[in-house]
Amino acid sequence: MPSPLPPLLYTDTLVSADMLYFGRVEVHDPFVAFGARGKKYTVQGALEFGRVKKTGDFDVVLSREDWLDAARKQYGPQAGIAEMIACLARTHGQKAFRVADDFPAALYVKLTKLGLKLRFADGLLFPEREVKSAREAAAIREGNRLSAVGFSTAEKVLRAARIRGRNLIYRGKPLTSERLRFLIDVAIKEQGGEARDTIVAGGDQACDPHERGSGPLRPHELIIIDIFPRHVASGYYGDMTRTYLKGRPRQAQRRMVQTVYNAMRRAIRGIKAGIDGRGVHQGVVDYFKAEGYETKRGAGGATGFIHGTGHGLGLAVHDPGSRLGTVSSILRKGAVVTVEPGLYYPGLGGCRWEDVVQVTATGAKMLSRHPYNWEIR
Repeated sequence: MPSPLPPLLYTDTLVSADMLYFGRVEVHDPFVAFGARGKKYTVQGALEFGRVKKTGDFDVVLSREDWLDAARKQYGPQAGIAEMIACLARTHGQKAFRVADDFPAALYVKLTKLGLKLRFADGLLFPEREVKSAREAAAIREGNRLSAVGFSTAEKVLRAARIRGRNLIYRGKPLTSERLRFLIDVAIKEQGGEARDTIVAGGDQACDPHERGSGPLRPHELIIIDIFPRHVASGYYGDMTRTYLKGRPRQAQRRMVQTVYNAMRRAIRGIKAGIDGRGVHQGVVDYFKAEGYETKRGAGGATGFIHGTGHGLGLAVHDPGSRLGTVSSILRKGAVVTVEPGLYYPGLGGCRWEDVVQVTATGAKMLSRHPYNWEIR
């Protein structure tokens, strides 16, 4: 059960999706926000005061300068954020708050010494973040539309590239992971998104699932492209992966790509409210094993299916709550999760397909859409 205590936050919205969720306005320097008697409060300096008051979702916006002055009158000229929070709490009749598990340690110590009681959330600060409203689902869908913009750009470039020996040549120069990633990210930016750390990894590089990719992309090798852009207007993320090959695939590559695709579709069919996400993940593990794709771990690393099947998605790329992995996680109606099985074998390459769904009472509602045409001649 979540704590009935109101929340207290001191962070910025670049670091904390919780803060963005609470106030619905971006502020890139740490600031104070808290709940009291059913209302949401924030303290802002003159630089941000007017903007936050106009565009944020806080009930009350207070002056940082005024409240620091009040703290210094009571605690002396060295008073800072901790003393200001203590004054605010006293004025608003709050003796205790709940805080996120990553609440700043030094501030926690100072506040407790000042007599404020702080209780860690021991999980989600805002459990309601796990279940997405229709508005939030639409924002995630828009994030995934931006991912699709990136894939369309990549496909256009790969189609235009020419094979010359061991190289792909695009507009007279070797096509590299860096160059293709740049073109993907620019296309997304032009459509109102912000793509960071986009993965464009070919050959054996793709066998490390979070390797961004570097150097020349090679013909006849599998290329994993994983795009997780932020929709700037709403703050919500998309997250999709497609696998490509420019040239002629080997039969072993064809079989692996089809097997991973089948695993994704099977997993999606197994999702609905009340199901344990661990069971969905285990189903993927069992399917891969039955198809002859073993997962092995050794001194040199792991091969096969080496990560979870899916994670939450929202104001963070890895949103808290529902997930599809080795830990039990009962899927809640309205939760949004990725579905992204993959196989990774050096010498053969890596393959991952990823789409996004919202959990419903009867199944999974797709929040992403883009073709799975992976062979590019």
